[in-house]
Amino acid sequence: MTTAHHVADRPSEPGARPDVRPAADAAAARDAVGAATSLLDAYEPGRGRFFASPTRTLLAHGVRAEVPHGEAPLARRVTETLEAELLAGNPAPVVIGTVPFHHDAPAALAVPETVRWAPPLATDPLVALPAAAPAAADWDVRPEPEPGVYGAAVAEAVRRMKRGDFSKVVLARTLRLTSSRDLDLPGLLQRLARRDPSGYTFAVPSGPGRTLLGASPELLVSRRGGRLVANPLAGSTPRSADLAEDVRRAAALLESAKDLHEHAVVVDAVREALAPYCRTLEVPERPTLVRTATMWHLSTTVTGELAEPAVSALELACALHPTPAVCGTPTAIARDVIGELEPFDRGAYTGMVGWGDANGDGEWVVTIRCAEAEERTLRLFAGAGVVEQSSPEAETAETGAKFQTFLQAVGVDQ
Repeated sequence: MTTAHHVADRPSEPGARPDVRPAADAAAARDAVGAATSLLDAYEPGRGRFFASPTRTLLAHGVRAEVPHGEAPLARRVTETLEAELLAGNPAPVVIGTVPFHHDAPAALAVPETVRWAPPLATDPLVALPAAAPAAADWDVRPEPEPGVYGAAVAEAVRRMKRGDFSKVVLARTLRLTSSRDLDLPGLLQRLARRDPSGYTFAVPSGPGRTLLGASPELLVSRRGGRLVANPLAGSTPRSADLAEDVRRAAALLESAKDLHEHAVVVDAVREALAPYCRTLEVPERPTLVRTATMWHLSTTVTGELAEPAVSALELACALHPTPAVCGTPTAIARDVIGELEPFDRGAYTGMVGWGDANGDGEWVVTIRCAEAEERTLRLFAGAGVVEQSSPEAETAETGAKFQTFLQAVGVDQ
C-alpha cells in the first residue's frame, strides 16, 4: 500500500464537499429539473425512506425484507439478505436504514419494495425554492441532562484525561421537544434538505413508531466499484451572521492547535482502519473547511483504491465505526466513559445511516445533526469532542450551536 499526501494551504471553497459523482451523473443532472425535489416532495413518514447525498437522491417505499439481528457480523447479515433477494427474483436489491452507536444493539435496515433514484438535490434548480415555514406550535423544551450537569461531565472527563486515563471522549446531550400539535415530518425534512442541499439529508424508520431525521455533514465512507471515499470531520466552531466575524472564526479554526490535534487523531484512526483494505490510500496532510448553515468544521477527504473489490461499503463502515469523532480514543475506554457520564441511551445517534447494494457499493453517513421523532415528541442530539484543553463552557456552547440545525427547522427560538 502507498500513501500520498497533499497539503492544503488554504480552506477549500466554503461549503465544498468531496465530489465523487461520475460525469454521467453530472450530465443527467443537467436534464433532470425537478427530479430530485419530486422525491423529496413524495416522502411519506412510516412508509418512506429518504436519503440525499452529494452524489444522488433516493426514495424507497415498503419492505420486502428486514436484515435480522443476530450474532453474525452485520455486513455478513446484510450480504446474506441481499443475496436472498437476488435469488427471489429482485434484480437490484438495496438495503437502506440506520445502524446504532452500540454494535450489539439491533440495526434498522430493510430491503424496500421500490426504490426511486434521482441526481443530487444540489443540482436541481427547484431546491432553491424556500420550504414552507413551520406551523405555529407550543413547544415544551427540556434539556436532558441540564447544561450544568453536562458541563460537570465535561469537567470530570478533562480531570481524568489530565490524570492520563485516555486522550479524548465525545460527550453528548439531548433536548426533548414536545409539540402541542402533530409533527409535520415531511415539512421538517423539506426545511432540512433545502437549507443544505449539498449535505446528507435522511428520514428513515428507526424502530416501531419512530423516525430518524437529520442533516449530517459527515460522510463515514462511500464505495463505488474499487474506489472509496471517507470524509472525517472533527474540530468545529459556530457560524456567525456577521460576515467578517464568520470569516474570522473560520480562519481561527484552521489555526487552532486544540482543534487541529483533535482532527489529526480522527484522521489517523481513519487511516489505520482503512489501510488494511486498500492498495493505495491518499490522506491530505492538512484539513480544509466545510460549512453548514450553523457550523464550521475541519474536514479531510480520504480516498483509496481497494485491494479486494469484494469488500462492501458497509464492511468498510463497520471497520471505521465508531471513529474518535463520535466516540473518543482509546475507543474502548471512551465508550465506557460515555456509558458512565451520559445519562441516556444514544440509540441511532452517532451510529450510521445510508444504503448499500448487492454489488457492495453504497454510502454510509455519520448520524449527527439528527433527531428521533415519536408521536408529538422530537428528541434532538448534539455532542462535542472533549480533550484535555476543553472547557465545560466551550463544549456546552458548541452543543448548543449544533442544536440550532433542528431548532430552526421546527421554528423553536432558543
